[in-house]
Amino acid sequence: RAGHLHVMGTALSMASASAVIDKAVGVIRARGGTLSVDPNLRKELRLAPETEARFEALVSQADLLLPSGEELERAAGVDGENAAVKSLFARGVKEIVLKRGSDGATAFLNDGTRVDARAFKVNEVDPTGAGDCFGGAYVACRRLGLPVETCLTYACAAGARNVTVRGPMEGAGTRAELDAFIAATPRAAR
Repeated sequence: RAGHLHVMGTALSMASASAVIDKAVGVIRARGGTLSVDPNLRKELRLAPETEARFEALVSQADLLLPSGEELERAAGVDGENAAVKSLFARGVKEIVLKRGSDGATAFLNDGTRVDARAFKVNEVDPTGAGDCFGGAYVACRRLGLPVETCLTYACAAGARNVTVRGPMEGAGTRAELDAFIAATPRAAR
């Protein structure tokens, strides 16, 4: 009964996951659901041709793409942020959220809207899992129908909160914990 599917690009490197992903995308799409993709693949990483093709197909089907840094250009296959965003929208992506780490994040919508969010000031202990926490919070907030600005705030808070402890998900928080974090933690300057 799910109405949304989130796929991490790293899952494409597991042969057993590819068939499951392909089937799940078809099922979700057939019922009118949406797809988000976090490339989680660095620009310099080249995959087997079949995996590359599967990745390209996933990106082209994505309603929401959540790249970090150079993954934007990797997913678009072109250099330059503006060119990459334009290329991805031309392929059918509806929304792109670029994770910029300690520089915050930017949401690009296919209607030309751009929303920038500042990062939270924290002492980083371990960056592992920050992007996953960011993505999980953003997708959950969008599924709840919250405005993009609010979604970015929660996502930046989730990623920042997670880097304050050691471990990939030990800093993941509930909505109440994120509300407390947002209220208590200053934002970085633009």
